[in-house]
Amino acid sequence: MELSPGPCAEMLQVAEEAFRGGNFELAAEIYGSQLAELPQPERGLCLRRGDALARAGRMAEALEAYSAAARLARLRPEELRELAESLALSLREKALRLPPWPGGGPEGAGEALGDPACCRPPELLGCPLCRRLLCEPVTLHCGHTQCRRCAEPGDCGRCHRPRRIADAPGPASARVNVVLGNLLEKWLEGESRARRLRAEGDELRDKQELLAALEKYNQALETAPCKCSLIAQRAELWITMKNYQQALHDADALCQNKPLWPKFRFADYGCMLEIRDVKFFPDGRSVVDTVGVRRFKVLNHGQRDGYNTANIEYLEDKKAEGAEYEELVRLHDSVYDQAVAWFTSLKDNMKAQILNHFGSMPGKESEPQSNPSGPAWYWWLLAVLPLENRAQLAILAMTSLKDRLIAIRRVLIFVTRKRPR
Repeated sequence: MELSPGPCAEMLQVAEEAFRGGNFELAAEIYGSQLAELPQPERGLCLRRGDALARAGRMAEALEAYSAAARLARLRPEELRELAESLALSLREKALRLPPWPGGGPEGAGEALGDPACCRPPELLGCPLCRRLLCEPVTLHCGHTQCRRCAEPGDCGRCHRPRRIADAPGPASARVNVVLGNLLEKWLEGESRARRLRAEGDELRDKQELLAALEKYNQALETAPCKCSLIAQRAELWITMKNYQQALHDADALCQNKPLWPKFRFADYGCMLEIRDVKFFPDGRSVVDTVGVRRFKVLNHGQRDGYNTANIEYLEDKKAEGAEYEELVRLHDSVYDQAVAWFTSLKDNMKAQILNHFGSMPGKESEPQSNPSGPAWYWWLLAVLPLENRAQLAILAMTSLKDRLIAIRRVLIFVTRKRPR
């Protein structure tokens, strides 16, 4: 009788040490391999794998792991902390292109420096230090202007000339440029009110009056023309308050408000698809049957008329010749036989599901290099084996059939390994 061993304690310890050391990719791989060994998923392992994937920036996979945990039992708000912080950090650095949080994270974050380009004011109306619309502007002796809150001892934020003593005591005694302030209030009424409310919220946050700061941010959102940076800052405040569900809600709203997030999930390699059949259903849904025809590498990304675009180059395998070719043929035949043996050993219900979804396994080709991308059976096998998307993508990018055969042979050895009795 076969035993179903639980997770290996030693490997879990290695994963925890990797996580604490910041090696989130390694931690995620270990948690994933331990889950693959279990007959049924374990909720705690699913959560830890989700945490590691989130910290590694692999958000789509992290959400799948959290979903697996949620299917076993309802998620508690405190279990979403790693996801909320990682998503807010990724949105901040990638989608909004903001600098890292001051203090290393949301727990120690004060006023963040800078806003995304869509929220920044014209240069003449912006503070050179915080890079936001001037709030209670103070004009220095050099002629440049900055926010009263930014008026601290040091050099001018624009020309870097040393300030005179009269300019330097600090925000409490700095003299506000009333004329410029009134002009901003008149011509940029909504922006100025939102900027002032946000500054008040920042001061309250510095004093740890978090609920009052939250109220100011909410008021600022009502009048701010561009809400991206404010939503991001409110998400950080929710994290500081340990309200991770609201932080995730704001992150979702940010994605909808400025949908830049998906383009950072695009892979650097892909495959052109040929449509073989399309089936339409009465409820409006459709199913498209496709087959891959050519692999490609993405050279650069772009946008045109609101659509994401990319320049690509097609990939072809390097040809083997002479003795190297003879070795390749032997390896090809050996791995094919190994693949057939693995598929034959599966339970009937599993084989039926694979055949129904992917069709029959293509036969062995007499000439392995007849197709520029290699034999068809190989790609069929890569699709049906229990591999993560990143592993499949790494194999897809290889331009050596020999290297791909060696990689798939290792996977076959792993999946056919006998469990301890």
